[in-house]
Amino acid sequence: MAQSSSPVSGIADRYAGSLYELAVQSSTVEQTEADLGRFEAMLAESADLDRMIKSPVFSAEEQLKAVAAVADKAGIAGLVGNFLRVVAQNRRLFAIPAMIKAFRAIAADARGEVAAEVTSAHPLSIAQLDELKAALKGVTGKDVTIAATVDPSLLGGLVVKIGSRQIDTSLKTKLNSLKLALKEVG
Repeated sequence: MAQSSSPVSGIADRYAGSLYELAVQSSTVEQTEADLGRFEAMLAESADLDRMIKSPVFSAEEQLKAVAAVADKAGIAGLVGNFLRVVAQNRRLFAIPAMIKAFRAIAADARGEVAAEVTSAHPLSIAQLDELKAALKGVTGKDVTIAATVDPSLLGGLVVKIGSRQIDTSLKTKLNSLKLALKEVG
């Protein structure tokens, strides 16, 4: 995996790598990935939880208690439950979203897959996702897992990120390019 100069990505890569090794040793990679996904969904749904993991105002003890309570309530135990507690004790909760992303990338790479982040103006249908997967497999030569998000501000088209490559066919970008071109003319 390519290393970034960002301190957060360095932390995330190290923690995700360690978690992946533990998951492989205990044969729980799929369960670990599912539990991380559930925690990520809870972060997306709760502004309070998101604020708690990002805010330096909360002490390590307060973060540990809060994360432990959330994990227990959500039924996230075992490896991921312990991992969240260790991350909280080490004051690294701010990097959890990057850790989850890095874990998914490591797991996908180990399965011979490549992860693609796809942003569209409207939700994509199953048929559209399948067609996109097939097209991306033709480009990458590997199976592709797609993490789809919706951003209505794109107006139309797609933004596809695979590793360090980005393909932006969004209407928003095309209109901005046209706007810049018109400014240069006038």
